[in-house]
Amino acid sequence: MLDLVIEGRRRDLGGGLEVGRVLPFARRRMVGPFIFLDHFGPMVVPPGGDGMDVRPHPHIGLATVTYLFDGGIFHRDSLGVSQKIRPGEVNWMTAGSGIVHSERTDPSLRSSGGLMHGMQAWVALPHEDEEVDPAFAHHGADALPELSERGVWARLIAGSAYGLRNAVRTFSPLFYLHVELAPGASIAMPADHAERAAYIVSGSVVHDGARHDAGNMLVFANGGEPVVAAEDAPTRLMLLGGAAIGPRFIWWNLVSSRRERIEQAKADWKAGRMALPPDDNREFIPLPDDPPV
Repeated sequence: MLDLVIEGRRRDLGGGLEVGRVLPFARRRMVGPFIFLDHFGPMVVPPGGDGMDVRPHPHIGLATVTYLFDGGIFHRDSLGVSQKIRPGEVNWMTAGSGIVHSERTDPSLRSSGGLMHGMQAWVALPHEDEEVDPAFAHHGADALPELSERGVWARLIAGSAYGLRNAVRTFSPLFYLHVELAPGASIAMPADHAERAAYIVSGSVVHDGARHDAGNMLVFANGGEPVVAAEDAPTRLMLLGGAAIGPRFIWWNLVSSRRERIEQAKADWKAGRMALPPDDNREFIPLPDDPPV
């Protein structure tokens, strides 16, 4: 049932942010609608330190999903939204026809110091929704359903799985969960989604007799209910996937089913035709010449 193992590659995004990039990957560009997955941290922010400063930058054709295990991030966007995100909460930003946002270490964490650790995912939008109006939604941890049984704890971030649903608006069938496994505990991948993957945040899992360590993502073939089990230590996973939505082009922060749409967005950003966040408009990330993936 195991189709591929993807090892995260280190990427320095600047602004104090280094990540493990899992998607896109040369041999597997997407899992369901998930076209991008970054694991950042754990990183220690010293008291009074610089922390993370991702300056304003544009997106089209996707939704971004920020999820934290530790720390705090302050989001600002061109819709005028200013929102702190804490561990266990969800910031779901629908870029659609175009949005600009920044993500910076929360001022209180920057002052006191602490740990920063989390995930950033991009979900490509279906053809009919690629140009929807941009939007932003924040969901507290108490709005995200959980399950707990036989050494398995899981929180549903978005979509549906294991009989859980929540109010996070998605545009195509998908699932995205934070899972904690006690030593020896196991979980089967949801059978009601065609494309499925398990990213190992910490610890290690065994599948079909083989061990896989943190920083790797297991991508499973369609069909059946493949099982992953923690070894002799607590293990943290992110489970994700859903229905395929067709190939997408990705260039820097821009995603579309049409190359010409990406070229238009590049020109709009370079010419200053995309508004900056009103509360964070003194700097921005210039259009790169050749962005790494």
